[in-house]
Amino acid sequence: MLHCAKALASRFFLFLASHSKIIITVLFSMKITLSPIIAGAMNWGVWSKNLTTTEMAALIHSCLEYGITTFDHADIYGGYTTEAEFGAAFKHSGIAREQMQLISKCGIQHVMGNRNNRIKHYDYSKEYIIKSTEGSLKNLQTDYLDVLLLHRPSPLMEPDEIAEAAEQLKADGKIKAFGVSNFTNSQTELIRSRTEVFCNQIEFSATAYQPMLDGSLDYMHLNNIRALAWSPIGCVFKTDTEQTQRLRTLLMELVVKYEVTADVILLAWILRHPAKIIPVTGSANSERLKNQMKAADVQLELEDWFAIWTESMGEKVP
Repeated sequence: MLHCAKALASRFFLFLASHSKIIITVLFSMKITLSPIIAGAMNWGVWSKNLTTTEMAALIHSCLEYGITTFDHADIYGGYTTEAEFGAAFKHSGIAREQMQLISKCGIQHVMGNRNNRIKHYDYSKEYIIKSTEGSLKNLQTDYLDVLLLHRPSPLMEPDEIAEAAEQLKADGKIKAFGVSNFTNSQTELIRSRTEVFCNQIEFSATAYQPMLDGSLDYMHLNNIRALAWSPIGCVFKTDTEQTQRLRTLLMELVVKYEVTADVILLAWILRHPAKIIPVTGSANSERLKNQMKAADVQLELEDWFAIWTESMGEKVP
């Protein structure tokens, strides 16, 4: 009996030794908690607001004060400059790394900045994924990313090579979790057949609601893949169409009913979905970010939720 117990214990520890990286990786990614709304940093740099180091540091402090602890980046933002600017602001802020979560994306090779590219393309070789991630770590002045995303799918991506890069980065402690962005269900399935996919960042809003109909959100919900939504306000205030006119008319009524602003209503519409979608807001305005966090406390009534969808479609639900 004792001999059998010893043999079983020996086999168990051999299993742990041979699978330690996998076990550590799973435990590592299970601990990730993102804030209810994510601050997208795309507009913080030269592409829009062009914040100074001091202004950016103050905005990071404000976000944390409001409960927005997750910041979304990509290596290409600001023509490959915004990550470094954020990193300088992060250092200047004196904030402990453990107080925030950092997301970044790789894969897009632009014809801009210091890139010697003849044409815009995607690169998902193992070497490039690792090199790009290490560049993001250096620019952001951090030892690890909470989540690394493949920015857009490439017809030439090799899932085995991508998985090797992701697993190496996890084993080296350079990323906690790995995900994708703008991927279809089949593209996501291709990647997750080789390595764990933590999330998929997609376009989703009251005006871009197709992921509710094409199975994307169902797929993520079913497979425990977290859905992140870029451009969550949609084009409601950017374009003047029959669709946006209908929505703005309805929103005027809902603003009075819920006593919050229209953008908060639109974010609350996203948060009401059972897939637990996290909006990635593009604002770089402190007061607006503070206001948008109210969406986490707004519970839209069922018929109001459907009213927004109905006005966006321009017809009754089937």
